[in-house]
Amino acid sequence: MKVLIVLTSHSDLGNTGEKTGFWIEEFAAPYYVMADAGVELTIASPKGGQPPIDPKSEAPDSQTPATKRFNIDQDLKDKLAHTVKLSGITQADYDAVFYPGGHGPLWDLANDEKSISLIEDFYKNNKPVAFVCHAPGALIKVKAPNGDPLVKGKAVTGFSNTEEKAVGLTDVVPFLLEDELKKLGGNYSKGSDWGSFVKKDGLLITGQNPGSSEDVAKLLLKTLMETND
Repeated sequence: MKVLIVLTSHSDLGNTGEKTGFWIEEFAAPYYVMADAGVELTIASPKGGQPPIDPKSEAPDSQTPATKRFNIDQDLKDKLAHTVKLSGITQADYDAVFYPGGHGPLWDLANDEKSISLIEDFYKNNKPVAFVCHAPGALIKVKAPNGDPLVKGKAVTGFSNTEEKAVGLTDVVPFLLEDELKKLGGNYSKGSDWGSFVKKDGLLITGQNPGSSEDVAKLLLKTLMETND
């Protein structure tokens, strides 16, 4: 089985002068869940090369078993430093796609035409698409085959307004993910702040926050097994 992982290339946290990017836990935990299960993984990003890591995700209080494993995994760090350019990716080469979060995707992947068409291609070819934390922001311009927003009428989750408020970025982000998913007609729901909460609606899998990343990957694996039976 082959799974594509798509990371953000965006590093500026709005106009704050601070940096953002992808959240290590949301990349590392799913990567290891899938790699340990024998999945062949390709990492891509809009600009290719080294994607920006959110500095806050490297802080001591953000460490998890997966990030600690990543910190000493030179092979994966080398692979991460050489992500494939998204423009060179074709869905036909993969069985599913996974998008880790971090605030970066709200700026670039939400508007990236290649990413948008890629998600649409995976979905219409009956391949699972999975997103965690802020990564469901990459869905806001994605259309279903009938032309409706892909999330319309579907059970979805993603980083909540209360979590955004807790990290003090409500007025910094280009849009509030919870509000946007609801506006598009998604059946948004959430669990407790920072706890694992995952929703699956057919081929669409979403997780609420960094604590959901491993469970999203496990559900993606399970869905892949079912679709490949």
